[in-house]
Amino acid sequence: MTASNQPYVPLWCKSNYSFLEGASHPEELVDACRQNGIPALALTDRHGVYGMVRAHVRARQWGIHLIVGSQISLRDGPEILLLVRNEQGHRNLCRLLTDGHLRSSKGKCKLDWQEVCGYNRGLIALWIGPSEPKASPKSSSEPLLEQFKAAFEDRLYILLSRHRRAEEVLREIQLRKLADRFRLPTVAAVEVLYHAPERRRLQDVLTCIREGATLTTAGRLIRPNDQHALKSPEDLARLFSDDPESVQRTGEVASRCSFSLQELRYRYPLECLPEGKTSSQHLHDRTFEGAARRLGGKFHSLIPQLRKELDLIRELEYEGYFLTMHEIVEYCRRQDILCQGRGSAANSAVCFALGITSVDPTQVDLLFERFLSRERAEPPDIDLDIEHDRREEVIQHVYEKYGRDHAAMVANVVRYRHRSAIREVGKVLGVAATSLDRLAKLVSHDRWSGEFIRQAGLDPQNPALLHLTSLVEEIQDFPRHLSIHPGGFLLGHRPVHDLVPIENASMQGRTVIQWDKEDVDQAGLFKVDLLGLGALTHLHLCFDLLRRHRRQELSLATIPKGDSSTFEMVCRSDTVGVFQIESRAQMAMLGRLKPRSYYDLVIEISIVRPGPITGGMVHPYLRRRNGQEEVEYPHPCLIPVLKKTLGIPLFQEQVMQLAMVAANYSPGEADQLRRDMAAWRSSGRIERHRQRLVTRMVAKGIQQEFAERVFQQIRGFGEYGFPESHAASFAHIAYATAYLKCHYPAEFV
Repeated sequence: MTASNQPYVPLWCKSNYSFLEGASHPEELVDACRQNGIPALALTDRHGVYGMVRAHVRARQWGIHLIVGSQISLRDGPEILLLVRNEQGHRNLCRLLTDGHLRSSKGKCKLDWQEVCGYNRGLIALWIGPSEPKASPKSSSEPLLEQFKAAFEDRLYILLSRHRRAEEVLREIQLRKLADRFRLPTVAAVEVLYHAPERRRLQDVLTCIREGATLTTAGRLIRPNDQHALKSPEDLARLFSDDPESVQRTGEVASRCSFSLQELRYRYPLECLPEGKTSSQHLHDRTFEGAARRLGGKFHSLIPQLRKELDLIRELEYEGYFLTMHEIVEYCRRQDILCQGRGSAANSAVCFALGITSVDPTQVDLLFERFLSRERAEPPDIDLDIEHDRREEVIQHVYEKYGRDHAAMVANVVRYRHRSAIREVGKVLGVAATSLDRLAKLVSHDRWSGEFIRQAGLDPQNPALLHLTSLVEEIQDFPRHLSIHPGGFLLGHRPVHDLVPIENASMQGRTVIQWDKEDVDQAGLFKVDLLGLGALTHLHLCFDLLRRHRRQELSLATIPKGDSSTFEMVCRSDTVGVFQIESRAQMAMLGRLKPRSYYDLVIEISIVRPGPITGGMVHPYLRRRNGQEEVEYPHPCLIPVLKKTLGIPLFQEQVMQLAMVAANYSPGEADQLRRDMAAWRSSGRIERHRQRLVTRMVAKGIQQEFAERVFQQIRGFGEYGFPESHAASFAHIAYATAYLKCHYPAEFV
């Protein structure tokens, strides 16, 4: 598409992932482009690509071309935008941002012009000039601009921005003189900080939070008007009516940027292989060796399942992932560090054979497709629980083995919830700290309204508090700052900074990528979770004491199964100190459920959760288990899904299967349902499934009451879902700690 027939494209857009600067979610900016008929936009968050995956997912949904970019503040003074043209440009941008962050303190990025010019290939540079609006762009810019033109050649533009501010007139005159002198083309722009003018007041508040000011003392720190909203092509054309060429040139720049995040090519790093063996052969050999060692005579019954899983792993080219997890587990074993895989990996016989999980696949019937499936085509998810006081040893081993370039931890984006919003926004509005403290203690994470002001004994007509009510809602889920995932690692066969920028974490010796767990999943990248678990430390200490004082060798894998004395103790609710089943609620349930087998413990751990409780599933299950109620199924198609839980859905996997079988969810819809269930504290994302789920179930002949109950349970899972695979792993540790408490109480204590 040529510049003449390409409409205006906003090339300078900052979302709320320019932390405490932009005042709209990336998705809202993309939606605004769609509503205004704008075919593309450049997301240029400051010093990063933090919100790029979210924008990419929404842009694909609407067919909008997303340009990857970032705003860079050079140490030498000027501000520039770097836009990605192709895959090489994406690598260079990520490398630049990585270098700038790693040499700086957390949250800072220092780059010199020589570095930017050295990594110019595949990038377009838009010259903004000095960050201060009143600063002259001419005096210090000429030598630098000359260097940039030599490096970028025809990929350098002068950016002209208009926000109806008096000081911009002189600044633009000087920028145009520079463009004439160096024969550089100009492009028109507005610095977009929010998708609609109504967000201007929230942007003012974010600025005050960032600068540590209040609205009454902020002065020139905040913008003087609301001209930083995303403009329609018509509004932009009127704003630059004297320079239509610069408007049209935005389309030219957009057409030169063809890169999409879909082009990212990612492979897991391969372990060193024995000579003459492929990764598939090596994984096959280690799997069958491990299965024979762990199962003995029962090994042959598992061979068909192992071959089925290995065939799929080979087809999806995931061998490296499993070999890496096996290597980490073997390192833990060599160092005498207790660990156990959990999560959906407990569904896998290969994971059991490799020693990654301890859930015996001959003992529990789990759904391998929950862990890995051809249709879902997304990376497997293995969480490795490690003794909490030795986890750092394992993390540093991963860094040492793969190198800092090939291993970095996944981010955790700290977001505003009601309490943090009340305190920080209220401070900006000048509300007394004591009043904010009273308010914050009244609210929960999912409920907020002006009524809380009255309950706190404050004046509901106070203008500042009226503003607070609406602003607290508006700022919900906004990124506050970047933190670090409890143990998620991104590993790559090529440097991670070719895929996503890396920066320093606040903790010594840790580096973190700019994307969180959800972004990594959406981008199709593999994550390894190394998590700390105190119960494993407890078990290890017990095993050591037994070895030292009783000369008895025990481990998670060798504790006798199905011990009747242990289950007698559990049925008496004598479970103080027993992993997962020691709370008052669990103890009360133990007396009613009376677990007599390993799978009963799986159900016990899962049933005392918000999902089954809010869905009204607990009492019907107990009545059926005790023979007080007949086992019935809402529809014959649900018998395979609900048979093992007596017709009552208790697990996250069952809810997913139920949606597919009873509500005709496609695999894609079911996967989105799973993601929305897993989005903790984002209940609004669950609500969009209500009508679709209930309507389709009723149409299939299932009673409205049951359909509504299922949806209520899904909402509960949105608050705290518990998959069967997690419960299976935790039940193994729960049984082990109960066994030790029953037979070796001195060592247990």
